[in-house]
Amino acid sequence: MDLDPDLAALRPLGGFFVLRTHADSTGPAPAGLATLAETYAGRAPGARRDALALRVETVAARLRAPEPRVSASIAQQGLAARLWSVALACAALYGRLPGLDPRHLRWDPVATAPDDLWLTEVRPLPGDAAALADTVLHGHLEPLGEALRARYGIAAGLLRGNAGSALAGAARELDRWARAHGRTDVAERARALTGELFAHPLLRGTGTRTATAFRRRSCCLYYRVPGGGVCGDCCFSLPPRSSPRAVSG
Repeated sequence: MDLDPDLAALRPLGGFFVLRTHADSTGPAPAGLATLAETYAGRAPGARRDALALRVETVAARLRAPEPRVSASIAQQGLAARLWSVALACAALYGRLPGLDPRHLRWDPVATAPDDLWLTEVRPLPGDAAALADTVLHGHLEPLGEALRARYGIAAGLLRGNAGSALAGAARELDRWARAHGRTDVAERARALTGELFAHPLLRGTGTRTATAFRRRSCCLYYRVPGGGVCGDCCFSLPPRSSPRAVSG
């Protein structure tokens, strides 16, 4: 199946999978929004605030996170989930990827979850695991991780764990949708691609996978949020009492 200009095949999958495009009936991305390339570089268009700092502050306010490191981790995982969901679903449904170049993706840092993204150009790329890794891991999560480590001192292992958790979650939801709608072909492609991606050096060792289940080896720090507890794939079964810095790597 060829990529259509508005990526309509993603719509039935739900909010984490949908990507607005220049052909979307809801209209083009607001011109004042930063691109993700600008976000990772710490630049803001016009007189607007730095989008990454604004996102971390927005997440902190909504969750009452006790320190920026916690909200930065959760913000990164939310964006990673959106990027993996779009890319993996396109590869499984279309057999192709839209080029998710950070220069062509605009992002609303104050939107509610899931993160609101607009792609200003739909350019088809191969839908294999190598293209997925280049597009999401190297194109987005590496520069995003560098920015977050420099600003908030987040451990690289925590960010890799977030990336693995986000990929596993996207794969699990895509598998659930595909099986519910009789699309075993989509489920099989998603499973094969996910397996190849978890063999990548940046994702290998981030957790243990059994079918679509995932148990990560690091903690995203969500337990530090008031009333947060531990996530379903956390390395802990109960919130730890030790210093959070001891569990973030």
